[in-house]
Amino acid sequence: MARRDQFTMSESERRIRRFSENFRKDKVRELEIGLVTISDLCKQYQVSDMTVLSWLIKFSSMKEKKERLIVESQSDTIQLLDLKKKVAELERVVGQKQLLIDFQLKMIELAEDEYRIDIKKKFSGEPSSSTGKAAK
Repeated sequence: MARRDQFTMSESERRIRRFSENFRKDKVRELEIGLVTISDLCKQYQVSDMTVLSWLIKFSSMKEKKERLIVESQSDTIQLLDLKKKVAELERVVGQKQLLIDFQLKMIELAEDEYRIDIKKKFSGEPSSSTGKAAK
C-alpha cells in the first residue's frame, strides 16, 4: 500500500520544479472565488505560503483595480448601524444637558445680579464658620 511520504519531494526537488503561468492563474482564480484556501494549496502542491502569496500578488484580478475589497458580514453592518444610532442619541442627550447647564448658570448669574448675593459657592481650602456671605 502506498504511503503519503513516498510521494513527498525533497527540498531540492521542490526548488527545481516550475508551475506554468496558466496553472498559477487558475489557482489564484480558485482562491479568489473561495474554492480552496492558501493552506490547501500549500499542502496539496508542497509549496510555501509565500509562494502562493506571490502568485496572488502577480495574478490577482484585484491588482488592476487598485482598490481594496472589504468584506463585511451582515451582522457587522447591522451592529455598526446600531452603534452609529446610539452615538447620535448620546450626542443629542449631551447637547440637551449642556443647554440645561448653560440655562442654569445664566439663571444663577441673573439671581446674583438681582438679589446682590453670591449664590455660587467659592471653596477655599479651609471651611468657614459663617454659612453665607454679606451683600456685595
